Parts: sequence; structure tokens; C-alpha cells
Amino acid sequence: MTTAQAPAVRRVLRALTTGTPVYALLAVLLAALALTDPGFYEPDRFLAFIKRAAPLVILAAGQYLVIVCGEFDLSVGAIVTAGVVVAAELYGSFPGAPWLLVTAVLLLAGALAGLVSGLITTLLRVPSFITTLGMMLILEGAVFFWTGGSPHGALPTAFRRLGRATAFGWLPWAVLVCVVAGLLAVRLMRSDFGRTLLATGDSERAAALAGVRVARARTIAFILSGVAAALAAVLVGGFSGVSAQAGRGYEFEAITAVVLGGVVLGGGRGSVVAAMAGAFSLQALFTLLNLQGVSGALESTVQGVIVIAAVALGAADWSRSRRRGTEPSGAKTS
Repeated sequence: MTTAQAPAVRRVLRALTTGTPVYALLAVLLAALALTDPGFYEPDRFLAFIKRAAPLVILAAGQYLVIVCGEFDLSVGAIVTAGVVVAAELYGSFPGAPWLLVTAVLLLAGALAGLVSGLITTLLRVPSFITTLGMMLILEGAVFFWTGGSPHGALPTAFRRLGRATAFGWLPWAVLVCVVAGLLAVRLMRSDFGRTLLATGDSERAAALAGVRVARARTIAFILSGVAAALAAVLVGGFSGVSAQAGRGYEFEAITAVVLGGVVLGGGRGSVVAAMAGAFSLQALFTLLNLQGVSGALESTVQGVIVIAAVALGAADWSRSRRRGTEPSGAKTS
């Protein structure tokens, strides 16, 4: 690579890692939805689309925090399922429980699940893929054992308000929750802690030498991912009701959304806004496929193709390109 080509390559790399491709993809998908269904942008229908995407957007933001620091969290779907089932069981035992209290219990439980995963990963040095896969299986097994495969109880209207009701008579609460969660995620990544996560994912050794408490940062990322999953459970329970499969597949959809947003697996690079845009893109793609009459069974196939393609792109030897681009002018060029 010549020295003259290096700036162009760096510009392309910056565009890929700041999420430009996923923003373009989202724009194309939204335009395709408008052409396929002219009524898609009617206020009620468009807000309903955002409401359906809200749990995945929140999960993607939480998953981003874990991935950008170099780890994975496969337990979020099981936390969603467990949250919905636990809420129903709690209301079965305590019908008059305030919905804010039950929601707080779910958020604390999600944080606890994340804490356990984080401590096992950082202190016992168990790979996060294995740790969170085990957590997923533990939670799924516990839910099945507790409910016998058929959850009992029901969620009252007050608890389901965040997932189903509207504020000011027209704005779904789920949309407001999604916006607030997104703003908090952006604010977090612009803080010192966000920069710490990026530094940890980029180079654990360099971050440690710079004084970063790597284990602490990663554990907090897992905790926040668990809280995000519990919040998603409140929304899913609100508009879907009680089911032992409420969160099934969400873990893979969240990872797909993050990868689609250009976040590099292995950490150190990527934007939380792009990760959330990836979630919206995935929801838009599924909506478009549904409008075109494509079987929902192909959603997993589409996710698989997206993950492979995006990871293959992210796994390209960018470091070699950078090294070649920074060779002195007298060095041999390719």
C-alpha cells in the first residue's frame, strides 16, 4: 500500500467503526418499508414499530457494554424469560404488590445475575462465553423446574403499563423508556468509565498498566447488561404477557444487532449509538420480510448470515493495513 493510499484506508476504517454502514442500512430499510407499506409512517404505526423494537434496542445497548470491553453475554435472553416468569409468580403470591416495587426487584435480580457472571469471568478466569452460556442454561432450567413448563399467574394492568400503555394519550411508554435508556448509554460511554471500557477491550494489558481496574470495569459491564435485560423483561411482559419462551432468541438478536452496528468482537472499537441502530435495522428487516410474506422461520437464517458477514468484515487484518499505511516513504510498498 502506498503512502498516498493510507489516508483513504484510514477514512474507510473510521467510517466502518463509527457505524456509518449501519446508518445507511437503516435508512435503506426504512425507505423500503415506506415503499412496501405507504402507511408505515403514520404516527401510530411508526410508534408501534419503535415500541416493538424497544426491548431489543435496550438489550443491544447492554450487550454493547460487555462486547466492547472484550467479553460476551449469552444470558440476557434467559434473564428476560426469568424476569417475566418471576413477575407473574410474585403477583400470584402478592396480588397487590406495587408495580414499581416488582420492577425494582427484577432490576436488582438482573444486576445480581450480571454480577455473578462478571465475578466468575474476571476472578475465576472462566471465558465469558462459557460463563454466560452456563448462566443461560441455569436460568432456563430453573424457570422450567419452577413452572413445570407452564407459568402460572398473570401480570396486572399496572405492571404492563410500560409495555402497553401510552403517555399523554399518544406516546407509548416503551418508546420513552427506550429513549431514556439510549441517552443513559450514550452518556455512560462519553464518561471516564466508557473510555475505560474501550481501553480495556482494546488492550487489557495496556489498560492495566495505565491503572485501569480491568476486572472491576468488566464486572460492572456485566451488571449493567443484566439490568438492561431485566428492563427489557418488563417491556416484553407488558406487551406479550407471561410465557416460558418470552426471551428466547433475544441473546442472539442482541449480539447480531451489536455486530451489525460495526462493533468489533473482541472489544476496543465501536459506538453504542451504532449498536442501537443495528437493533432498529434488525427489527426493520424482520418487519420488511414479514410484509413481503417471507416466513418468520427464516429470521434465524438472516441473523446467521448477518453475523458471519459482519464478523468476517471486522476480522479483516486492519492492523496490517495500518502498519503498512504508516511505513516511512522509503519503505517497500505493496
